[in-house]
Amino acid sequence: MNHPDGGGMAAPAPSAAGSPPLPFVATMTASGRPLTNRWVALSLLVLVAILNYADRFLIPGLAQPIKAHFAISDTMMGLLMGPAFALLYSLFTLPIARMADRRSRIAIIAGGCAFWSFFTLLSGMATTPTMLALARVGVGIGEAAYQAPAAALIAAYFPAAERGRAFALMGTAIYIGQMGGLAGGPAIAAASTWQTAFHVLGMIGIIVALATWLVVREPARDPVAHAAPVLPLGPTMRLLIGTPSVRLLATVMALGSLSGVTFGMWGPALFERAYGLSTQAAGATFALSFGMPGLLGVLGFGFLADRLGKGDATVQLRLTALALGGATTAILLVTWSESLTLARLLAVPAGLMGGGWSVGVLAGLQYMLPNAHRATGTALVLLISSMFATVLGPVLAGQLSDWIAGSGPHGLRFGLSVAIPTGYIGVWASWRAVRSLERDKANLAAA
Repeated sequence: MNHPDGGGMAAPAPSAAGSPPLPFVATMTASGRPLTNRWVALSLLVLVAILNYADRFLIPGLAQPIKAHFAISDTMMGLLMGPAFALLYSLFTLPIARMADRRSRIAIIAGGCAFWSFFTLLSGMATTPTMLALARVGVGIGEAAYQAPAAALIAAYFPAAERGRAFALMGTAIYIGQMGGLAGGPAIAAASTWQTAFHVLGMIGIIVALATWLVVREPARDPVAHAAPVLPLGPTMRLLIGTPSVRLLATVMALGSLSGVTFGMWGPALFERAYGLSTQAAGATFALSFGMPGLLGVLGFGFLADRLGKGDATVQLRLTALALGGATTAILLVTWSESLTLARLLAVPAGLMGGGWSVGVLAGLQYMLPNAHRATGTALVLLISSMFATVLGPVLAGQLSDWIAGSGPHGLRFGLSVAIPTGYIGVWASWRAVRSLERDKANLAAA
């Protein structure tokens, strides 16, 4: 089905007798106004996502100066990287996503961006570790309003045949944001103070939130799905959790992210300790070594998945399994590399393969979930992922580092070596999901 950029109401194409109707893709707002050009809308969503990830990686990028400023342990740094942000993020993800399935996704996304950016500003004003932790809690609440509503909005703007590319472009935000947080933050800190990096990012976020709210228009809802009875949250959760593919994709996202996010959070500190780099050099080296291949990997994954997956949505999950397995192996080797040169060489395959695997999970979810449950179902998977990856991973690695070798590199290496191999379980779950995706899509549609 064609999806014109801008104007013209396009009704769903008629289906052959006995065949299911083509998926609904909006071209107008509920009031009959043409939608924002979909690529403009996607560009602004990507910009919001970049700020989302840049904020998350400011703490890892500035871990050493923050640790020195407040005289805290690796365990406390792990708490600031993970639970301080993720606990409230996880708590608010589902109710906000539930709201996004019925209300304006644009208003939720823009409001969330403004909210977390304000608390990013407050992070730079913290005078104690407790104040910084409380500011990160506010950031987590705001960021809960982004990912699930944004995924549902992309599915509303783009037809299924182009969603791999759209999610791939969205996925570039992870690496651009990572480079911004890990390299940009320390660069600002070197020129001024670590607090200034939080001030700058917070002000930019408030401006971008306003631009997104003013420019991007909310698409009309699928009239069939929107007219269907709304299940209460409890039965909706039971329906989704009772679906094998949802459980398997949640496992892929949770354990794949536990592996990769823990490495990404502690990687700059590892480079600083293991290779004798300054905070600024370690952040820049780590961000560029993994970020540039990651950008290419996420774009390549999306375009490859769209090209190979025509007529077979399970291709994306097969590619996810291969990419996640390769990336997990590569970052495990980087963790124990005694040579900075070897670590940077291994970062190339790690980034190329690690860059895109989550795109396959998100695209598979949007393919399987009915429109009325897209944001809620996506939020459920992200909630489970967040509890494992952001709450458990950084704290586990930091605690093991303190127990084994204090602030030296070997303790951190052991901590990462416990977290990283969980990615292999995600590989297994992705292969299993291939067998149940189509059946579960039909069951959810019937339900």
